[in-house]
Amino acid sequence: MINKNKPLVVIVGPTASGKTSLAIDLAKEFGGEIICADSRSVYKDMNIGTAKVANAEMNGIPHWGLDLASPGDYFNAFDFKNYAINKIAEIRSRGNIPFLVGGTGLYVDAIIFDYQFSKGVDVDERTTLEKMTITELQDYCRKNNIELPENNKNKRHLIRSIETKDHPAAKKDKPINNTIIVGLTTSKDELLTRIEFRVEQMLKDGVVEEAILLGKKYGWSSEALKSDIYRVIKLYIDGVIKFDEIKTKTTILDWRLSKRQMTWLRRNKFIKWFNIKQAKTYIYSQLAKLG
Repeated sequence: MINKNKPLVVIVGPTASGKTSLAIDLAKEFGGEIICADSRSVYKDMNIGTAKVANAEMNGIPHWGLDLASPGDYFNAFDFKNYAINKIAEIRSRGNIPFLVGGTGLYVDAIIFDYQFSKGVDVDERTTLEKMTITELQDYCRKNNIELPENNKNKRHLIRSIETKDHPAAKKDKPINNTIIVGLTTSKDELLTRIEFRVEQMLKDGVVEEAILLGKKYGWSSEALKSDIYRVIKLYIDGVIKFDEIKTKTTILDWRLSKRQMTWLRRNKFIKWFNIKQAKTYIYSQLAKLG
């Protein structure tokens, strides 16, 4: 008989902390499927620059939450929650364990605290906000006592924070039942080394060429292309910086992203924090109890 009451295993942590490789190892061992909670990996064609897990790296483990929208589309936590809840149910219906893995705190929280998003999109308000610059949106948030989002340089995230100010998402005080929640910790030096290595690999894999194709296909005005390495590459294409500066500037941006991610995640007192080795041992012991 299929056990449809498998736990939801949640693995969070900053960018480049090793979440994906850990999840793949555990999913392989215990019969799991992975849902990626990453606000950048949801976009099609943005593969190298988002460090999207490649088919060769998946080790036969099904991965969900990838390529859900085009870079020009609007996709937010409400959309992700609806998608992920259905996937969790599907994975359990197959008798497998769902692994929710990623660094986008709002996406993760929307699931584990069962956010209830009460407000739809006001077309007129959205049109007005879309015309504002990122700086203007940030100033608007500060003047109106609106908490800045995890990525306060992302226009989509800023707009969503403004749109939901008077209609915040209701949520549970505690995580949903049957959930194992683990966070990965790494030393500053180790994380910085991991980030630098990943940026180097992106450049070797052809992220500049990918960015050029994306710019031509979707337009550089697309908000999805204004994230980290893509906007740095745009500066290179425009002759503002030299090629050698792409690595340095992207590393700095990713490091800042990791700090914003940790600031968000640290608010969740239900996360059990471990290094990678400890996390694997802990999750393994919890899943082994299931038989």
